[in-house]
Amino acid sequence: MKTELTTKPLSKTKTELLTIFAQDNATGKHATPEPTLLTKDSAVLAAAAELLRSGEFKACAMETALLHAPQGLAAKRLLLIGLGKATKATVHEVRKGAGTAVRFAKPRNLTELAIATPESALLPPGPCIRAIVEGAFVGDFDPDTYRSDREDKSIRDLTVVATGDSKAASAAFDEGKIIGESQNFARELVNEPGNKLTPTIFGKRVGKMAKQVGLDCEVYGEKKLRELGMGAFLSVTQGSDEPPALIVMTYEPKKGGHKKGGPVLGLVGKGITFDTGGISIKPADGMEKMKYDMAGGAAMAGAMRAIALLKPNVKVIGIICAAENMPSGKAQKPGDIQTAMSGKTIEIMNTDAEGRLVLADGLAYAKQLGATHLIDAATLTGACVVALGMINAGMFTNDEATLAKFKEGLKVSGEKFWELPAEDEYREHIKSSIADIMNTGDSRWGGAITAAMFLKEFAEDTPWIHLDIAGCAWMEAAKPWIAKGPTGIAMRSILEWVKSYAS
Repeated sequence: MKTELTTKPLSKTKTELLTIFAQDNATGKHATPEPTLLTKDSAVLAAAAELLRSGEFKACAMETALLHAPQGLAAKRLLLIGLGKATKATVHEVRKGAGTAVRFAKPRNLTELAIATPESALLPPGPCIRAIVEGAFVGDFDPDTYRSDREDKSIRDLTVVATGDSKAASAAFDEGKIIGESQNFARELVNEPGNKLTPTIFGKRVGKMAKQVGLDCEVYGEKKLRELGMGAFLSVTQGSDEPPALIVMTYEPKKGGHKKGGPVLGLVGKGITFDTGGISIKPADGMEKMKYDMAGGAAMAGAMRAIALLKPNVKVIGIICAAENMPSGKAQKPGDIQTAMSGKTIEIMNTDAEGRLVLADGLAYAKQLGATHLIDAATLTGACVVALGMINAGMFTNDEATLAKFKEGLKVSGEKFWELPAEDEYREHIKSSIADIMNTGDSRWGGAITAAMFLKEFAEDTPWIHLDIAGCAWMEAAKPWIAKGPTGIAMRSILEWVKSYAS
């Protein structure tokens, strides 16, 4: 997508589709809607006046109204998109509004689009510009990669029409483009089926990206895992004919940028490219979706791409533990005992609880490489989906100060996470009678928490955040602003967390 930032008057903006945001300014529970366009351009206001008077357009969240050949405008069409009640209009609604504009244009074969930044005291221009570009890139993604009748209806030209400080606007615009493209990179990876994204191919795809953006990247195989003593990781891989891949990306700030003794951030992602459950095999219904069991690893790859291009002043290590979890005569069995890289012994109660096994060794390795703060992301448990549904993802921590930085970043990323407990009392549920710990809890209750407690054993005293994104990594149905399929959840929030440590 070719992108452009301009401060040209809206009335003189030549485009196939000019998008203006609106909000409902009515107050009171039963008040009649009062749609108001978020622009001061008199020509736009005049062109839309009759529609607004008609009452047909109420400016509900993501509601659209289209005008052809709007009088007094250079644009061929004028699209109004509602952001909902004025009291609820946020930058995050603007992001969704931009995605809605793109999703509106694509099926109509409109490849040229201009979006005006909203003029409102409650919607700061810089964050809105960034959000518009992010939302447009997210909206432009479609998952129909392998359809033989696929038509490329991508937006060819996107123009963001801004007001205010041009220097600040330009920086926000550039940042939005990097973040939007990085989120889509993660989504492209998640969208791939298991036969098109084996652990080896995963490593190659990430390695190619790393070379393009200037990241150091090493991809290790089984030999390295054995050298490191990654018995937990290896136990998952042993049932598959596909070799594992330990993908290690490193971002170093410019020379002299990283202070000696300063924080080193470790990003660890679950990269199970296909999960059958192993010997504890999953039901057939829905198993095809287990291609997205590497969404945590993809989020880390996308975050590292954005980090390399935005260049925050902090060292970051990204680790993806990629493997297949398959049943075979070589596969691990319930009851087996495995020894993790840290030396802890694990009783395997359920081979479908494999993500925490690969992450256990990934967290230990991140610490060995010098990480002082850890964050992991994984489609880890169905229990988290039961607890939170598909709107909020789960977050856990052993250090509230570290999590506070992540929560602050959510105000910028717009992603929804909800904190669940990781208190010491829950450790009783993963105690084993034969080994140090079990890889599942001793009952079905609190499954997302017992999974987090397992990972906490390997973070130990290092400040750590665990993100369980199982319910939010895949969109089961299309929304006005995003296609059905991979979401790229956590990538934006992880990036904001990293930026919070930049000196």
